[in-house]
Amino acid sequence: MNKIVIAIDGFSSTGKSTIAKQLAKQLNYIYVDTGAMYRAVTYFALDNNLIGEGFFHSEKLIDKLDDIHITFKFNEALGFAEVYLNGKNIEKAIRTLKVSSYVSPIATISEVRQKLVEQQQLMGKDKGIVMDGRDIGTVVFPNAELKVFMTASAETRAQRRYKELLERGHNLSYDEVLENVTTRDRIDSTREDSPLVKAEDAIEIDNSNLTIEEQLETLLKFAKTKV
Repeated sequence: MNKIVIAIDGFSSTGKSTIAKQLAKQLNYIYVDTGAMYRAVTYFALDNNLIGEGFFHSEKLIDKLDDIHITFKFNEALGFAEVYLNGKNIEKAIRTLKVSSYVSPIATISEVRQKLVEQQQLMGKDKGIVMDGRDIGTVVFPNAELKVFMTASAETRAQRRYKELLERGHNLSYDEVLENVTTRDRIDSTREDSPLVKAEDAIEIDNSNLTIEEQLETLLKFAKTKV
């Protein structure tokens, strides 16, 4: 059976990673979470005091891009690949609201995007891959056989993210999460380099009222028509 590239784009907290992981598992494809790659760069910037409340030393970050090495290592116990930065497991560290608050400004930097897009394209050169992010179907793989654009209301997405963060032990309010979601939407959609837009040939799925099982069933049907 021919293998294809599946590009899943959409707004933050639409569950892209969750559905992409399950779809890749069902198809026996490789899954790549590109959002985690941008989060890893953000973690690096925070850890090196290059970004914070009221400041962003973008030129210094650009100068240090060659010092950033991102890899994914499959964890059999968890059933998915974890993110490593320069050999250090940062999977849990990049999922905090603090990282979420700075990842969109980091992603506006053209040099950062260029570095990560090159890596992503190499990962998909042999196809058989499910990749999710903001510009996969428009920039990374404009010729992907299957493109999906995920959306949901900001309130629904904030509620999902709020619940997820509480379960991880973070102490914060729903309003903080909603503000983070709407701010990220604005930055992602209006940035100059590779803004978040739906590819013309993408299938749009509003999952505000869909279960994971319903989404997976729908995407599997579309994928089987493309192979």
